[in-house]
Amino acid sequence: MSDTQQRIDALVKSNEIVLFMKGSASFPQCGFSGRAIQLLKACGVDTKTVKTVNVLEDDEVRQGIKEYSQWPTIPQLYVKGEFVGGSDIMMEMYENGELVKALGTTPPSA
Repeated sequence: MSDTQQRIDALVKSNEIVLFMKGSASFPQCGFSGRAIQLLKACGVDTKTVKTVNVLEDDEVRQGIKEYSQWPTIPQLYVKGEFVGGSDIMMEMYENGELVKALGTTPPSA
């Protein structure tokens, strides 16, 4: 395992929720990353508790995360060390109630 893969592995395994994204939770820099943050919020996640990794700041991580997950796109969500998916999968899981279950959260009341 390369140094980059080891860094990614350590991030994924040492944080409850990790989102590899473009930008930050407070300033997403692409629509898909923005949607991922909104979905987390809709599930009742305080985004300040999410470990976000801005792949635009580290090209090794930007490429390495795709190899690590065998998933070609960013953002990528990990919960309790497990790869969940990108924004499309998160949206699908949100719509059928699986995302809240995976996160173990309570959505805010409407």
